[in-house]
Amino acid sequence: MKALLDVFTFHDGLQPKQCILKASTVNAARCVEKIISIRCTEHLAEARPTPESEGKEPSAKQPRLEKEKKAAGWLQSLVKQQREDKKDTKFNKKRQRFLTDTEKITQGSEGVLYWMLRDQRVQDNWALIRAQQLAAKEELPLHVCFCLVVPKSEVSTLRHYAFLLKGLEEVAKDCKRLNIQFHLLHGAPGEVLPGFVSDQGFGAMVTDFSPLREPQQWLNDVKKKLSQDIPLIQVDAHNIVPCWVASPKLEYSARTIRGKITNLLPEFLTDFPLVEKHAHTATRTAKPVDWEKTLASLDVDRTVGEPQWAKPGSEAGMAMLESFIDVRLKLFATQRNDPNMAALSQLSPWIRFGQLSAQRVALQVRRCGKNAGESVAAFIEELVVRRELTDNFCFYNEKYDKVEGAYEWAQKTLKDHGKDKREFIYTREQLEKAQTHDKLWNGAQYQMVTEGKMHGFLRMYWAKKILEWTRSPEEALSIALYLNDRYELDGQDPNGFVGCMWSICGIHDQGWAERPVFGKIRYMNYKGCLRKFNVAQFEKKYCPKKP
Repeated sequence: MKALLDVFTFHDGLQPKQCILKASTVNAARCVEKIISIRCTEHLAEARPTPESEGKEPSAKQPRLEKEKKAAGWLQSLVKQQREDKKDTKFNKKRQRFLTDTEKITQGSEGVLYWMLRDQRVQDNWALIRAQQLAAKEELPLHVCFCLVVPKSEVSTLRHYAFLLKGLEEVAKDCKRLNIQFHLLHGAPGEVLPGFVSDQGFGAMVTDFSPLREPQQWLNDVKKKLSQDIPLIQVDAHNIVPCWVASPKLEYSARTIRGKITNLLPEFLTDFPLVEKHAHTATRTAKPVDWEKTLASLDVDRTVGEPQWAKPGSEAGMAMLESFIDVRLKLFATQRNDPNMAALSQLSPWIRFGQLSAQRVALQVRRCGKNAGESVAAFIEELVVRRELTDNFCFYNEKYDKVEGAYEWAQKTLKDHGKDKREFIYTREQLEKAQTHDKLWNGAQYQMVTEGKMHGFLRMYWAKKILEWTRSPEEALSIALYLNDRYELDGQDPNGFVGCMWSICGIHDQGWAERPVFGKIRYMNYKGCLRKFNVAQFEKKYCPKKP
């Protein structure tokens, strides 16, 4: 399932060969789109020319919009102006929650700290916006920190940490221009952050939100050791509707959460105010970071290298969004399930690392995609509803990466068919090296290993074949998550966990006609792919040649 942003695509109640949004989902997507449209209309109304200015040639301060759009970088310029225009936008306090009993900033403190975790950007970041507002109100300096942790794991690769660190280097430069101190701390947050807060004399700490197990544990560790007189505020800067506001419980499917999110969009789908140059200068400055030396020092697997197609950082993410709007968006509705077509947004790495805001993407796709027809509604459905559904699943289900986290019907059917005879059995090593009898599967795996991405339609097929070719559902899920998290640039993210759980364990899906191995889990096969797209063309491009 590329729920969302070119990850696995969810489709309620459809056979794989019918992998398009069904009518009711399209209607719901149009409803989401309509709400976004209202927001965009409000924004555009403010920019309409007055009667006095209509028919006049634009001044130097008012360049022609068409010319601006044709030039590379037009979107960055447009968004910058939108932020300026909306710099007085209010912060909705429903986006935040206090994790400590105290809510008042400590008197006599020396600053406010934003502990950057999941949302690694300066602009379009509700957590940093909130931190700056608090610091400005108390006339205090503003600081940002990031805790660099590299677990000893097979999924700790150069591919991921280079993307992360190069993105943070851009964050540090942006902070410097805005008179904000950026600190790179080394070590687990629970071990280094409370002492850092105390030493620096910070009076409050703001952080962002992740539903995943490890960041949740970091948060608990910090909370236990943090001084009781320092408020700890969490802001969901990743979702348009905060996860805990969208729903207080685990949702069964997109159908059950769609209406809840749609009803809240008028309140939460707003423009962002500008993170401005901070007026209060810190007397204690951050240590400079040697970014090249830091990356070179990390104990990561360097055999999994950086892909050529994805440049890290918010600026590059905005450029990819611009190319999507200009070139690929119009193809999304009809061509997004064809791996041979360039119809997907390709934005998932930047959203996964928080270098690009999904809320910004939603606003700009709607504002600038007027000529894209049904593509806007289809894309918004995946970007907003499906993506935020994955955070819901991981936040309210502690076993989000285990077979035990599946629905009861799915666990039963997988157990009933766990000992069914498999025509082919492959080891993790064989799968990792794309050494199967299936050229299409091998090509998809090879693309993931070499490029750090796989087409959304093929991610479903890829994961389901792992279930078919391994000894048990537990082994299949373990291997699928290992390969996804090790090689996909957007891996180690709720989208990936839910994508594998959808494909192998039926999460957010329903039971289907029972068959060997799969039981009632939705089935996909090679013949279905042949009906869907030109399989030979894909195999020719990506299937590794035999030595």
